[in-house]
This record gives sequence, structure tokens and C-alpha cells, in this order.
Amino acid sequence: MLTRSTSAAALLIAVLALGACSASKPNPTDPDYMGRLGPGGAGDTGSVFGEGGLSFGTGVNHNADSTGGGGLGVNAFLWRGALDTLGFMPLASADPFGGVIITDWYSPAGSTGERFKATAYILGRQLRSDGIRVAIFRQVLENGQWVDAPVSPVTVSEIEDKVLARARQLREQSGSG
Repeated sequence: MLTRSTSAAALLIAVLALGACSASKPNPTDPDYMGRLGPGGAGDTGSVFGEGGLSFGTGVNHNADSTGGGGLGVNAFLWRGALDTLGFMPLASADPFGGVIITDWYSPAGSTGERFKATAYILGRQLRSDGIRVAIFRQVLENGQWVDAPVSPVTVSEIEDKVLARARQLREQSGSG
């Protein structure tokens, strides 16, 4: 059975712990934090409660092209364009709210001893060229072990261009363009 002083001590600890949460700061290592949540960023709602009530996650960007948003945390055309472009690789995970697509390792037909993996980051709700970032990972088989190998920046750029082209095509097909 708890005594009155034990209950008061527990309550005091809970209040202090909760108060410490308000002093926490965002992760300073997140390079895009201010781009997403800073003034005018995708998370800038102008109100703690967002537009029309209490909301969690990313806010509404009043300057964003809302076409193609459709409940996703990111631009739906970029999301679908990235899925379509990377569709030849097996999908490991996809987070439509965070905007991250991760493929599993893929070995192209006719290429022995080489495999690729990709991660696509959709960075916002607007269909813009800086709204997609792709990272390609390559490994080669040496002495029975997979070893990391460089990927040409041209290859990464070409994949990003294909995602953008597909996203624009999807926007045109939807009649939003």
C-alpha cells in the first residue's frame, strides 16, 4: 500500500519527467529538419493546432501544390513515380507518411557477382526536382564475400530523373497538371 508521502513523491517525479519533455530539442543531426518544420517549411501551419484543429505529423503547407497529396505525407505523384521506377527491384519497406522507399538487394540478369540496393526519399508535398533523393548501393562479390563498390553519380541522377519524369506523367494522366 502506498503512503501519502510515497504518492506525492511519485506524482512529483511524473510531473518533473513530463516537464523535461518540453525542454527536449529536435534532432540536430537531421539535415532537413528546418526545411520540413521551419518557417514556411512543409510543417509550418502557423498554429500549434494546425488548420482546423489538433493535428499530428506534418502540417499543411499553404503554399504547396496540394494536388496528388491524397492522405500521404508526401507528394503522391513522386511516391508513385518512385515505386514505379524502382519496381524492378524487390521492395524491402515503404513508408508513405515518412516518404521512404527501401529496396532489397537486386542482381541484374546477366550480371554475376554484382548487386544493387536503392533507397528513395520523397522530401515534400510539392512535385519539384528537389523533392526526390535517391541513394544507390552497389556490392561486388570478391573471394566469396560481398564488398561495397562505388556507384556513379550519373546513375543516381538518371534514376532521380526517371522518377521525376514518371511523376509528371502520372500528374498529366490524372488531369491535375
